[in-house]
Amino acid sequence: MTMHMVGPYLTTTGKRKGKQKHRNAAAANKARKNAESWQALLDKYEIKDAATKVRSTARVATTSGYSPAHDPKRSTRHIPSLDTGQGLAARPADKVYTGDAMLGVSVLHKSNGIPVFRQEDAIDISKMRRG
Repeated sequence: MTMHMVGPYLTTTGKRKGKQKHRNAAAANKARKNAESWQALLDKYEIKDAATKVRSTARVATTSGYSPAHDPKRSTRHIPSLDTGQGLAARPADKVYTGDAMLGVSVLHKSNGIPVFRQEDAIDISKMRRG
């Protein structure tokens, strides 16, 4: 595969952000003070790094040795489907016209079925509405 066929998600320059530039000296000082206060807070509660703290708790949870016997969200392991033997769905009843107002079905153009209710309609359809 050549590089022109690959999307923008692939990069050859790496994904790490470089050193952050600040707008001015005041913004740089503010960012530096925030970083120092954050580090002081981490030191106060004896946290090495926020990212490693999250990873270490996730590791402890997966290696704790506890595994439930079954899924705690379900009270039963499996509920079988009801097999009626009639297929996936019941077939609807055929639609049949049972009235006496319609005289019949006529074809006007290219298998276009049209219901005929009056004798005049049948005559018009037979003349293709030309007269």
